[in-house]
Amino acid sequence: MNKQELMKTAQALVANGKGILAADESTGTIEKRLTSINTPNTETNRRDYREMLFTTDGMEEFISGVILYDETLRQKAANGTPFSKMLQAKGVIPGIKVDAGAKTLPGGLDGEKITEGLDGLSDRLKEYYGLGARFAKWRAVIEIDAVRPSSLCLAANAEALARYAALCQEANIVPIVEPEVLMDGDHDIARCEEVTSDALSTLFAALERHNVLLEGILLKPNMVIPGLKCKKQASAAEVAEATLRCFRRHVPAAVPGIVFLSGGQADDVATANLNAMNAAAGEKPWKLSYSYGRALQAAALKAWGGKPANIAAGKRAFYHRAKMNSMAAMGTYKAIMENAA
Repeated sequence: MNKQELMKTAQALVANGKGILAADESTGTIEKRLTSINTPNTETNRRDYREMLFTTDGMEEFISGVILYDETLRQKAANGTPFSKMLQAKGVIPGIKVDAGAKTLPGGLDGEKITEGLDGLSDRLKEYYGLGARFAKWRAVIEIDAVRPSSLCLAANAEALARYAALCQEANIVPIVEPEVLMDGDHDIARCEEVTSDALSTLFAALERHNVLLEGILLKPNMVIPGLKCKKQASAAEVAEATLRCFRRHVPAAVPGIVFLSGGQADDVATANLNAMNAAAGEKPWKLSYSYGRALQAAALKAWGGKPANIAAGKRAFYHRAKMNSMAAMGTYKAIMENAA
């Protein structure tokens, strides 16, 4: 393990005003995105869509790294340049999704999941490092309601995240650890804070057991927010207050950055919530930024519509969303800025 390399990469990923583009949709997930714009899910269309995002002029002002899928890390742009090389030339760090998805957790409560993918991970990480990846992502899915998650679900997923993180650091790849408490359901913000607190405390205990270098990781969590079906939704100020209180209690100051997932929030809501956290008073020992997928891509996907003639429009939409989130990462975003769209 090269501790200096790990810390340098982690800090670069949360440089001021920069965040991470999650473009790691599996072939099945990207099919849903392409189907929504009546575009066939072919390798060429997947390549063209990602190339539109990666070649957006100035995206590197706001995007520090891109999480890629196995296919995308190996793909080349239309001109023959590997995507990893294209990103590196812009000063953007390539990353890679390494988990094999969430499966039913044996012995867990109804619907609970465990993320698989540890078998053979060490060898895959060595290969990914050779292909240019310098950070990785592993997502744990945590169901929430009045009784879930079970202690088994929290412990099993924390153990898997910790084993993954240790293997990544052994390969000099920065692990992004992602314990996602889902937005699904009618739970209120207090229940989300309770579960998120349990998930984080369980996770960091596991990371400590596995001797993971906290200065060489990033945390990718949910924000503390009510469920989508909750009758009382929260304001950005309420989300910021609950999230910061929770994270100050449970995330060690040694962690260089927290890159939030958007988790199904509307684009502008995810941006406003992140901004409220960064604008709030009080100590924040870690950088607070973004690792958004849909909240960075949805507008661009719609503007592109699978048509070559719309590539410029797609790039403009992507650039705008990236810029808005960059402003939020610095606490200077204002809703009126959306008018530029």
